Amino acid sequence: MKNTHRAFTLIEVLVSVLILSTSIFYVMKIYSQNHAQALYISKRNIVALEDSLFLTDRTLRYNKEKKNAYDLLHDYFRNLDSKSRHTLKETERMIYVSEPLKLMQRKENGPSAEVEKIIIKDTFSSSYYRFKINRF
Repeated sequence: MKNTHRAFTLIEVLVSVLILSTSIFYVMKIYSQNHAQALYISKRNIVALEDSLFLTDRTLRYNKEKKNAYDLLHDYFRNLDSKSRHTLKETERMIYVSEPLKLMQRKENGPSAEVEKIIIKDTFSSSYYRFKINRF
């Protein structure tokens, strides 16, 4: 008697379906985690780009104040259309400026330097540093 199988048994099919479903489950889990991380990075980059609107010399005047981008930029851009003006007025951040920290005290003919930390808070907080080096 010759015993040949031309098809898979029911147990073999069930085991292969179980293996495939488990592997697909883990692939989908990894995909959703990567998608969430990519979405977070994308939003973070957009906010960081908007933060650059708040890094002017006027920023140092506003410690612990909520300001919109138009308040800081209206002197630089005088002839804005209404849509741009509205967009800048909607973009708001809370600004915190630290006291200047003196890195190097001025010696006889040496330089002096100061650093200020600017924290801009919104959905994501960002820290920026402003360095000022005085002449020799």
